[in-house]
Amino acid sequence: MALQRFIIERDIPEAGTLDARKLKEAAVKSNEVLRQLGTDIQWVESYIADNKLFCVYLATSEELIHQHAAISGFPATKITPIRRMIDPTTAQSSVGTVPIGHTP
Repeated sequence: MALQRFIIERDIPEAGTLDARKLKEAAVKSNEVLRQLGTDIQWVESYIADNKLFCVYLATSEELIHQHAAISGFPATKITPIRRMIDPTTAQSSVGTVPIGHTP
């Protein structure tokens, strides 16, 4: 089964105040659990806000993300499958011209 991209929202009080050692400990724990779960789930990156983490994962199913959360102890408050991506280079795509000032 193909890997799908997910955004995971994790409610972690005072996440934004975690020091480098705590972040390293969290990464080590997460990586240990990922090794246990196998190659059908991968951690791409995470963004830290005041009281939340937003994690990007690749996985074959949402269930694997729930398993990772349960084993690691890191909550998966909300899991959102990503359907498509857009970035500044999308403006240069070859789908045709869009008039300046166009609003969708």
